[in-house]
Formats: sequence, C-alpha cells, structure tokens
Amino acid sequence: EMLEFCKKILEKVSFDRHLFKKELMKSIKWVKTEELEVLRRWCLIKFGNLYSQLIKDSFKKVLSA
Repeated sequence: EMLEFCKKILEKVSFDRHLFKKELMKSIKWVKTEELEVLRRWCLIKFGNLYSQLIKDSFKKVLSA
C-alpha cells in the first residue's frame, strides 16, 4: 500500500533535511486524499522533533485546499 511505502521511504531519508522534504512532497502527491491526515500525524509524531515546521508547511497547502 502506498501509505506504508511512503512511511518506509521517509524513515530512510530522515537523516537529510533536503531529501526528507523532497520525499515528503512526493508522498503527499502519491497517497490517497483520505490518507493525508494520517500521514501528517505520523510525520509529526515520528519526525516532529526534527522537522516540525517543514511538515506543517508541506501539509498546509494540501489540507487547506
């Protein structure tokens, strides 16, 4: 399933801010609309200590639309 695939990729690239942002943007495009909130919450729990603002900004565009 795409959501699980995206989570695995994000975990693998989380050491690098630039890669993480790039893969997060791809993930946001790939997952189903109804899974976006699940992905957002997971990202904030898992990587919020590192990339909290980046995650919030990335999802702001798609979830407010």
